[in-house]
Amino acid sequence: MIYIIRHGQTAKNKANVLQGRSDVPLNEAGVQQLMEVRDRFAALGIRFDKVYTSPLVRAAQTAAIVAADVPQIVDERLIEMDYGPYEGMDLQNPAPEVMEFFRDFVHNPAPEGMEPLRDVVKRLGDFLEEIRPEAEHGNILISTHAIAMKGALEYLTPDSQGSYWSKYIGNCAVYAAEYTPEQGWSVPVPVFE
Repeated sequence: MIYIIRHGQTAKNKANVLQGRSDVPLNEAGVQQLMEVRDRFAALGIRFDKVYTSPLVRAAQTAAIVAADVPQIVDERLIEMDYGPYEGMDLQNPAPEVMEFFRDFVHNPAPEGMEPLRDVVKRLGDFLEEIRPEAEHGNILISTHAIAMKGALEYLTPDSQGSYWSKYIGNCAVYAAEYTPEQGWSVPVPVFE
């Protein structure tokens, strides 16, 4: 079983800034959120056999709080979408081309300089296929970011037709999916939202 978690809150999340690949640590609220998630996993009796994380500090901190006793494996494919020249943009006053993209992710391509969504899905799909054997035999925590997580969910739900791109995924949201050789990947389900 895999459990995909979005990192806890950062100061840039709170300020409503497009942080992308900026290496921003968790704030106090983010640490508290994750301690609650850790306790909820413990109450459900869920322990992790492996932990994969994005290289960004907020994802690594998330993994360390939720699964403190499991060594982390950093995988570059779990990093957030590259927002290019739009990184650091105030989301209260976004550039018109970014607003157009956010209005309809499925039909409007990413503005020039941003990583295309199909590339996000591809790299997350490649990662998920690589860890399939591990997912079949244990519980794996995957600590990542909002758009990267949506890319994984899109990959795991071939019939979604882009429905995850516009779905809000808050800090510390967790989705789970199972892999079996007979059925392949299950459609991911929210565990905590």
